[in-house]
Amino acid sequence: MELVNVLAAGVAGFAFGAVWYTLLGSTWAQLSGVPLDENGLPANRSNPLPYIRGFVAMIIVAGMMRHVFSLSGIDTAGEGLISGLGIGAFMAAPFMATCYGFAGRSRRLMLIDGGYAAFGSAVMGLVLTLF
Repeated sequence: MELVNVLAAGVAGFAFGAVWYTLLGSTWAQLSGVPLDENGLPANRSNPLPYIRGFVAMIIVAGMMRHVFSLSGIDTAGEGLISGLGIGAFMAAPFMATCYGFAGRSRRLMLIDGGYAAFGSAVMGLVLTLF
């Protein structure tokens, strides 16, 4: 059952990312410097590798979150949501902010990507505690 929870949370995190970057995609592409095709879409969008890597990454994050939740006694939906948000906002996003700062990346790009880390982790934490 725990494998199902991890897989479901990974899928939820990946799906949240699809919605997040669909809504913020044009700004994100402009700020990140991703090459665009003649339609203004990322030139590598037909390459499956980034999607596969992203999905595997979400499964890894969900697995570690499940482990941390288990050790911490986090087992309600509210605890999962808030704990996931905390992990994303106060652990993952600050690492991104540090890297983006030294790389000279824009604050807006950091907010888009850090927002995905924070809110995507919240979604994953919620899903992990629903089963």
